[in-house]
Amino acid sequence: MNLLDGVKILSFNHYLAGPLAAQTLADLGADVIAVEPIEGAFQRNWAVANHFVAGDSVNHLATGRNKRSLAVDLKHPDGIAAVKKLVATADVVMENFRPGTMAKLGLSYDTLKAINPGLIYAVATGFGSEGPYRDRPGQDLLLQAMSGLAMRTGRADGEPTAVGAVIVDQHAASLYAMSILAALFARTRTGKGQLVEVNLYQAALDLQVEPLTAWLNGAPSPTSRGPAGIAAWFSPGPYGVHATADGHMAISMAAPKALAVALDNEELKQFEEGDSFSKREEITRIVAARLKQKSTADWLPALESARVWHAPVQDYRDLESDPQLKHLGVFKSAESAGGAPIRMVAHPARYDGRTPEVRLVPQRLGAQTREVLGEIGYGAAEIDAMVAGKAVGVAR
Repeated sequence: MNLLDGVKILSFNHYLAGPLAAQTLADLGADVIAVEPIEGAFQRNWAVANHFVAGDSVNHLATGRNKRSLAVDLKHPDGIAAVKKLVATADVVMENFRPGTMAKLGLSYDTLKAINPGLIYAVATGFGSEGPYRDRPGQDLLLQAMSGLAMRTGRADGEPTAVGAVIVDQHAASLYAMSILAALFARTRTGKGQLVEVNLYQAALDLQVEPLTAWLNGAPSPTSRGPAGIAAWFSPGPYGVHATADGHMAISMAAPKALAVALDNEELKQFEEGDSFSKREEITRIVAARLKQKSTADWLPALESARVWHAPVQDYRDLESDPQLKHLGVFKSAESAGGAPIRMVAHPARYDGRTPEVRLVPQRLGAQTREVLGEIGYGAAEIDAMVAGKAVGVAR
């Protein structure tokens, strides 16, 4: 599947948001060249849970597929010269360094636009390229804290809570890829490249567009977090996750009368549908107490029959046997560049019923350095000299 066949992207990205956005575009068929320092980008050398598979960081396994790897010293004049030669043939340059870093390297938007006027230069930062926060570290947990997301997550009787995944980075990656696709589409009509900028701070707000818009427009917010086990400050009862006799069950938006039937509970019959918000704590306490009286499996048929929106709370181990995920083919198996069996989460969309294939497993650092340089006119002897002079690196 090559929806972006013929599009060449140079990815100067590290951490998560940038590499993940580049992987999305690579999945769609773009020729993404990951331009990394000789020692490798951050995500190669650091791993969540400190876990590596045959020498590969799980972070690299999560964000490195379908890309070619070029290792280059961006402080070496020969390395910079090679990059500028590559830029002349590229459609997109992506970077998520701290603001000003690429300019110091001689690779600013204005410099590269002069080489390639049709270039799309896409930048992801923590807080934007200008402003009082421009030099702050844009890290996911810090953004969850600053954006109100942590303050609005968790129980009212508990502490502000960070989400159990790096969702700000991941949402920023989606916005980053989307913005690049929009710029590519615009170029087909105008012939002009442009500067594209996204930042994690606004991505964190965009994640909260529904409740934040409600708050901005005067929605009542007596607590920052949901009371009585309700999942959110703006939700009716019993919207939330509640304990059963042996696990937990999520109950979504449901009328009290339907809940009374599903849970075989007389108390719930006294409430009208309009009470779901005004009497939400009382309703939630009744539902929570009743759910504890049976196992999760025992509750499922009655909830389904009453058409109450519900779901058992699953952990990662449950996902492997989930029939819908099996049907969708979400988990892919492959052999890593280091020869070890690995598993990956598939591209999250289908095109004409097909999921983009894994053309390249995450590559070893510098695996395509010779190949990429050869494509822009460097001879074997020149590349050997650049390797010897440590302007570029090759896979070992």
